[in-house]
Amino acid sequence: MTEEQTEEQSKGQTDAELPLRERKKRETRQRISDIATGLFQERGFDAVTVAEVARAADVSAMTVFNYFPRKEDLYLDRIPEAAETFAAAVRGRRPDETPLAALRRMALELLDQGHPLAGVSDRFPAFWRVVIESPALRARAREGTEELETALAEALAEASVADPHLLAALTVAAYRSVFVTTARRLLAGDPAAELIDDHRARMDAAFDALERMQP
Repeated sequence: MTEEQTEEQSKGQTDAELPLRERKKRETRQRISDIATGLFQERGFDAVTVAEVARAADVSAMTVFNYFPRKEDLYLDRIPEAAETFAAAVRGRRPDETPLAALRRMALELLDQGHPLAGVSDRFPAFWRVVIESPALRARAREGTEELETALAEALAEASVADPHLLAALTVAAYRSVFVTTARRLLAGDPAAELIDDHRARMDAAFDALERMQP
């Protein structure tokens, strides 16, 4: 089995379900990302080199790049997870669910779980300030949005949606709009606990609007 096949097979599995080798790889990746995040938030993204991250994580720079193709991916490390999560929601939808209904359920479940991809946490202001201050991270975030749209469009095409690219773009834009509004309020000092209900209502409203656009 190739490394790519092994990685694909491990998607969606919990740590306990993974073989020891894959579990250790996942733990190493997370440890490197956590150390990098701490350094970036302490000193700023542009002030920290990959070599410094490698030294702090007690690995080689090559090892860092084996897990993260670009420096920006050390910080925005959930882009692949986001793309996989959106696509998996469509591919794994219930027999009686439309793709949009499955995506709505996914979005609300992420919120209920307190998942980072939901974007509602008191930890996020520190995270997003680093992104705002770095042109490189802002550019990578835009690329990540495009990657998410592409992955979702592929899944929607498999579901025989009439215009999968359009629906993917609209869905990602709607999700991002809700996400960004909450992020701005967090950055302004609003506690996450006070934003959850509003975030949920705006997410529901966004999907209601998407449903109305469907033929």
